[in-house]
Amino acid sequence: MKLPSTAGPIGIFDSGYGGLTILHGIRQLLPEYDYLYLGDNARAPYGPRSFDVVYEFTRQAVLRLFEMGCHLVVLGCNTASAKALRTIQQVDLPQWDADRRVLGIIRPTAEVIGSLTQSRHVGVLATEGTIKSESYNLEIHKLHPDLTVSGVACPFWVPLVEYNEADSPGADYFVKKRIDQIMRLDPQIDTIILGCTHYPLLMPKILKYLPSGVRVVPQGEYVADSLKHYLQRHTDLDSLCSKGATVHYLTTENPQKFKEQAQIFLHEPVEVENITLG
Repeated sequence: MKLPSTAGPIGIFDSGYGGLTILHGIRQLLPEYDYLYLGDNARAPYGPRSFDVVYEFTRQAVLRLFEMGCHLVVLGCNTASAKALRTIQQVDLPQWDADRRVLGIIRPTAEVIGSLTQSRHVGVLATEGTIKSESYNLEIHKLHPDLTVSGVACPFWVPLVEYNEADSPGADYFVKKRIDQIMRLDPQIDTIILGCTHYPLLMPKILKYLPSGVRVVPQGEYVADSLKHYLQRHTDLDSLCSKGATVHYLTTENPQKFKEQAQIFLHEPVEVENITLG
């Protein structure tokens, strides 16, 4: 397969809009790079879908970003990272181009969690797909085998954010219910990972109902820090990431709808193009 060889943007892929929180964190730390964000909004959410479907959809998106000049793609989606990353890295990349890279967002959080917890009891709040995959448990135990990890799925949290209801009184019920559930599961938890990129927008409600002393870990800053160090270690790849401080947005949905949703996540106007995958 012949892919573009000149320097290109860093690709950020998500099934929906939550990956915009990852993009925001990366741009805060690495503003000099060019970025190409692709949201497969027409086929979201990925959370309830099977491993095979999530893999195929993610594979299509990554290949499209490579075809558009990206040499490095970050899966800014926990479900894609949980269900598709390993197969893409092990099966597809050697066939497409062994010098290109696809990174996920679960491992960077797993790497730092050991230094953040004192009780060695950690909670994960995420989508049903991410919890069922047990990806956080597996990654954390590889690096920190002494940690106890408990996970709870929060099925209504993503719609609350996407329907711009994160600040509404109705959100309190759904947030409190899952916080109470995870703390009942393990009262010794002192650190909770937000294992979905939408959830930082619910942070005021989450902090409101968490017991005092429990720390919340959103992913954006840790993914950004991990990417920075990755590029410092892989200078050949870094030289293939163009640096013009631009960002372009692509969606498989209606561009106007994407613009409206993006303002919830980014608080700035964006220009977006429609593309088709599959």
